[in-house]
Amino acid sequence: MALFESSNPTLSEKIFSRSLGQAAEGQMTVRGSIQKFGFLLLMVVAGAGYTWKLYFEGAAPTMMTFLIVGFIGGAIAAIAMYFKPEWSKYLAPAYGLMQGFVLGGLSAVINDMMKTKYPNIVLTAVLLTIGVAFAVFLLYNFRIIRATEKFKAVMFSSIVGIMIFYVINLVLGLFGVRIPFMQFGDNSLLGIGINLFIVAIAALSLVLNFDQIETGEQMGAPKFMEWYSAYGLLATLIWLYLEILKLLSRFSNNRN
Repeated sequence: MALFESSNPTLSEKIFSRSLGQAAEGQMTVRGSIQKFGFLLLMVVAGAGYTWKLYFEGAAPTMMTFLIVGFIGGAIAAIAMYFKPEWSKYLAPAYGLMQGFVLGGLSAVINDMMKTKYPNIVLTAVLLTIGVAFAVFLLYNFRIIRATEKFKAVMFSSIVGIMIFYVINLVLGLFGVRIPFMQFGDNSLLGIGINLFIVAIAALSLVLNFDQIETGEQMGAPKFMEWYSAYGLLATLIWLYLEILKLLSRFSNNRN
């Protein structure tokens, strides 16, 4: 599924360096980035709550419309921010809301599908995502995990490899070819193993986000990069949530 994207090129040093030459009021801070991330998270919750409500009120067609609009709108906003990060203060909140529409609708459908095999699968995925993200933050904060050059190189290679893998799966899907272990709910050992690996990479990608936010502050990046940084952190968290949700769906098929 195209929604299970894996790459997050939003926080590259090149973009931060490029932003230094642009006029802006004030400089970005870690505190400001985290505050804006909190606001974007609220936008996601608002959008997700709305499409979730639509689905369980029996307005599935309307929910699907919002989901599609959210997916396309979110992609457009992400592309625009990549080329024009100074627009982030306007586009990042829109991106959060759009992604909320997608996550709410998708989660509602999956929760309904799994209500017998795995009740509350979405709640479990949300809690696990929060737990994993907080654990990674602590590991980074206490410098147990550091974003060394070697770490960055390994992460970059892994993310690019995963992205290529997803593109291949998407292209094959357009021609009706399905890779069994890539399908939602597949409980093969290969599928679970690959999914666990991707979850680990998604979680460790948060280290890159945290490091780049700190680096942006040290570089004196302009204030609007707080919005861009918050957007990048949100994109990684969404990826992590989707992969955990997919992983739980695989385990559900092993339940009696």
